[in-house]
Amino acid sequence: MTPARATVTLTVNGVARTLDVEPRETLLDVLRERLDLTGAKRACDRGECGACAVLVDGRPINACHVLALQVRGREVVTIEALAGRPEFQPILAAFIHHDAGQCGFCTPGFALAAHALLQRHPAASDALIRWELVGHICRCNAYDGLAAAVAAARDARKPS
Repeated sequence: MTPARATVTLTVNGVARTLDVEPRETLLDVLRERLDLTGAKRACDRGECGACAVLVDGRPINACHVLALQVRGREVVTIEALAGRPEFQPILAAFIHHDAGQCGFCTPGFALAAHALLQRHPAASDALIRWELVGHICRCNAYDGLAAAVAAARDARKPS
């Protein structure tokens, strides 16, 4: 039996998109399979690794744990949209300089979380940076480089 479908309008990366979705479709499924936004990665499907992180109303969430219907009327931003924003450039530069990407699989989730953290706490302490990255798993175990990259991005954003 085919599940009922619902029409939903999602604002993703500043663009309103009207889609016909199954009520059980996750935001991750819609982003990756319907909108071809593949920066958010499918990994654990349990909300434990952070690879599927996106911003909803400026806060990082695990897209594998949210139904597409739950984000109606909210702003969804993916790593694809962040990459071109000037305020995101210090994060990209710091990730490259500190080799925080390594294999690259977890990088979008970590970079998105770093952006959200520095938006909320521009002068975040090193301890807060590490705390905010909890819930993101790096297969390469590059945690020290990731934390150093976020700290460098924090320092690069500080006014002179």
